Amino acid sequence: MRFGVHLLKRLARTAAIVLLVVLGSTILVRFAPGYLSDAREMDPRYSSAVRTELAGEAARSGSLAKMLSSEVHEWTQGSLGFSRQFEVPVLELIWPRLAVTGSLLFKGILFGWTLALCAALISSAGPNPKFLWQAPTTILIAVPTAAMATLCLLAESGGPVTVMTVLLAARDFKFLDRILRKTWHDPHLLQARAQGIRPRRLLLAYILPTISSQISALATLSIVTALSALVPVEVIFNVPGVGQLAWNAAMNRDLPVLLAVTMIMAVAVTVAGMASDRPAEDRTA
Repeated sequence: MRFGVHLLKRLARTAAIVLLVVLGSTILVRFAPGYLSDAREMDPRYSSAVRTELAGEAARSGSLAKMLSSEVHEWTQGSLGFSRQFEVPVLELIWPRLAVTGSLLFKGILFGWTLALCAALISSAGPNPKFLWQAPTTILIAVPTAAMATLCLLAESGGPVTVMTVLLAARDFKFLDRILRKTWHDPHLLQARAQGIRPRRLLLAYILPTISSQISALATLSIVTALSALVPVEVIFNVPGVGQLAWNAAMNRDLPVLLAVTMIMAVAVTVAGMASDRPAEDRTA
């Protein structure tokens, strides 16, 4: 019963976030400079009267209420709207790109977590000073994602997966190293190490179960970080994914595409947050 109530609250929260995303995106795009412009207004084949009529029609159809009602009507048809730039249903644009973006996110998160966890285990359990490990990651975090991708492109070394891996590993390492250093020095673990229990057994039997809730929360943060880096990585490396589509839609004020992409990202973040909250609640129940 408690889980059902919690699930309903989460679904209501997700719906509220999606509605706010839709409303905010619509307002930003509607009041963007040149949104109501029509390419036909620049065509000399049309008379001035026709161009004036086109401009008036665009202004009349550009109210927020009409824009929202039009988008909702298109969503009920199952096509997620009609692209203003490509003049095709939005679903046909997004669907083939989801696999490309999903593969990039999966590889980046998997490799980034593997690298961060291995480095954190070595740094936290060893006698090396903390700053020797923290300094390189701090430098990597300070480098913008677009600059990192541009450097890889200019050096002809690495690709989008490499940038995502390094970005996520640098951010996750700082949290994992801090958590593991604190855990390794707990009194019961110090006593177990003094009794000769191997670190591998301690890691599997004590450390990982203890920090599982913190790791799940960090996993949510990794997903948010990967989604925030998606647009510059795909644009700079010319990856035909959802991030590149979102960039093109923003540049061309393609509202239906922008709404669909932002809704997908909002749902992904909220679902990841729901998954990370479950362990903590199950533990306290």
